[in-house]
Amino acid sequence: MTTALTEAPADVAPAAAHRQRRRRRPTGPLAVLPLLVFVAVSFGVPALAMLNGAFTVKDQATGASSYTTANLTGSFQGAYLTALIGSVKLSAVSAGLATVLGLPLAQAVVTSRFRALREAVLTASGVLANFGGVPLAFAFVATLGNSGVLTRELSLTDRGWNLYSFWGLVVVYLYFLIPLMVLTITPALDGLRPQWREAARNNGATSVQYWRHVALPVLAPSLLGGLVLLFGSAFAAYATAAAMVGSAVPLVTLQIADAISGNVLVGQENVALALSLDMVLIAGLVMAVYLPLQRRSARWLA
Repeated sequence: MTTALTEAPADVAPAAAHRQRRRRRPTGPLAVLPLLVFVAVSFGVPALAMLNGAFTVKDQATGASSYTTANLTGSFQGAYLTALIGSVKLSAVSAGLATVLGLPLAQAVVTSRFRALREAVLTASGVLANFGGVPLAFAFVATLGNSGVLTRELSLTDRGWNLYSFWGLVVVYLYFLIPLMVLTITPALDGLRPQWREAARNNGATSVQYWRHVALPVLAPSLLGGLVLLFGSAFAAYATAAAMVGSAVPLVTLQIADAISGNVLVGQENVALALSLDMVLIAGLVMAVYLPLQRRSARWLA
């Protein structure tokens, strides 16, 4: 009798704990449900509307709509193809230069003995990386435009400088892409272990050999990931180019804006949605390259 009474609570406790865990289990999925609904409404519905419109053509005579690939085919022809190539070229050149210039700047910040300087540069990079649009265009027009302060003082126009050109737009994009590269590559530079440099020095390697054979191979996934990230950021930029160059430089974002505003031929109103789909496909390709590179760099620098 005593033994049975003693063992009974031991059997009841696991059952009570099991019932308590079973009651707690649905809490996690229910908590994330509002976020999933928000994402579905904010991103899913516009994406479906874009996908539907990109393959829809409306007959001007009857008003009937039909599904076809004419919009998508048209987005790869004529001025639309020129704008798409122009955006890819501008993004690639800007991202490449920002990567080359941002790496030594980030290395100087990481190896600096002044903590205040490091924090100041990283804080400024965080601000400048998000500074764009019309304010950035106005700042460069007032500084390096045809009547800008530096343009007049340094006589840049006589030397062939033109802000409202491809290379002028590259300079403007570097203003926010270099700080973004500093923010992107700094954690990877922090992950370089001092023991690797000491081992290379003990084996007679110079600084150039250390960077060539040790540091750069380890940083390669992070550098390529940063390059891809900068490419995507430049590829999606719109307001700065629209306010500064207008149609002087063919860009796909400007073509989309023209198509949405009605500046297209009759029957091609949905070409803007097809161009948007082209951008989504390119952005998806960029992310498909970026995510594996990030995972690989995390294994080396963890």
